[in-house]
Amino acid sequence: MSCVHYKLSSKMTYHAVPFNGLHISLCDLKRQIMGREKLKAASCDLQITNAQTKEEYMDDNALIPKNSSVVVRRIPVGGVKAPGKTYVVGKHCRNNR
Repeated sequence: MSCVHYKLSSKMTYHAVPFNGLHISLCDLKRQIMGREKLKAASCDLQITNAQTKEEYMDDNALIPKNSSVVVRRIPVGGVKAPGKTYVVGKHCRNNR
């Protein structure tokens, strides 16, 4: 039996997801992690990154080799938006005399 070790980015310990074969698809890995961590697919998605190479797995059909270690982050369902311009609207400061 093969496994992939995963760690939530907010935790310190790794857990194992067992599977049969030489690799597991990203979609299957996400499904198993969500089940183990009791996360709802409607409320968040998972961002999976290889712990050694820092490569982010983006394609749900991507194959993750057995005995890999990954770091998991919860993200909003729509994904993380690219940072844009931020405008601050507030009161103008006046010098008190």
